[in-house]
Amino acid sequence: MKQRPLGRTARQVSAIGLGTWQLGADWGAVTEEDATAVLAASVDHGVTLFDTADVYGDGRSESIIGRFLAGRTDITVATKMGRRLAQEPENYTPENFRAWTDRSRRNLGVDTLDLVQLHCPPSAVIEDDATYEALDALVADGRIAAYGVSVETCAQALAAIARPNVTNVQIIFNPFRLKPLDEVLPGAAAAGVAIFARVPLASGLLSGKYTASTTFAENDHRTYNRHGEAFDRGETFSGVDYQLGLEAADALAAALPDGVTLPAATLAWIASRPGVTTVIPGARNVRQAQSNADAAALIDGGFDVDAFDAVVREVYDFRLREAIHPLW
Repeated sequence: MKQRPLGRTARQVSAIGLGTWQLGADWGAVTEEDATAVLAASVDHGVTLFDTADVYGDGRSESIIGRFLAGRTDITVATKMGRRLAQEPENYTPENFRAWTDRSRRNLGVDTLDLVQLHCPPSAVIEDDATYEALDALVADGRIAAYGVSVETCAQALAAIARPNVTNVQIIFNPFRLKPLDEVLPGAAAAGVAIFARVPLASGLLSGKYTASTTFAENDHRTYNRHGEAFDRGETFSGVDYQLGLEAADALAAALPDGVTLPAATLAWIASRPGVTTVIPGARNVRQAQSNADAAALIDGGFDVDAFDAVVREVYDFRLREAIHPLW
């Protein structure tokens, strides 16, 4: 597995990491045994980055990761904070930052968190000098080693990239969301800021497995948040209409050579885009974890990424750009 620099830190992280929202909640039930097996399979296949958040299962994801790692230092854990209260600017205070990070430290069983990202805060928080003063204080106190920002929009990403001590920006980027190619990825590369590509398979739409008749569990966000009822609509299927997404996914899959699956091609394409540091697909079982990690083998050979890139852009321009590009 290719390892890449984590922004301005001395750490290296795998080109394909593991997102662990699925191990906490909102994707249906996952037992701790199954969650631990996913973590182990990912590490066995070269993954050195776990991305989590304090609200995934109300800390369950962090706690499972903490028990699994139990003092290991070869895996970077990136967590997130800021959604334990309403996402209103007045809640992003130094006191809350300390409380949230202290809770994550307990969950993960560490003195210093490797990387803490603000969890899709309002634009006013991202643009406020006080935000970064509070984060710098956490670094000085030894509570966190580095910090970044997870964002919803490209404008938010550019505002975060401009800050001198931001290590990474996490943003939705996949064949259904190409706007980060315009300014975010070049800007991050120029500034030495790492980019984490999240929701890379568009909540499974780019898995190639779903049909118009596919249903999801009642407690799965793909059931209850399709129109942004609970949080930003872009978090579910990347904001793409479900039927339109199925049609776009079929068009992408039809262009692939025999033996290359749509999710593997998608992960390899994302990871090979200049400016992307790591891709963080989720996995609910060992098979998914292994498949995600194995996609790294396509990055440097065995697959014409440039040819797929041309198809991605064509499908996006024809089917998705008008509805998606202006929104995020």
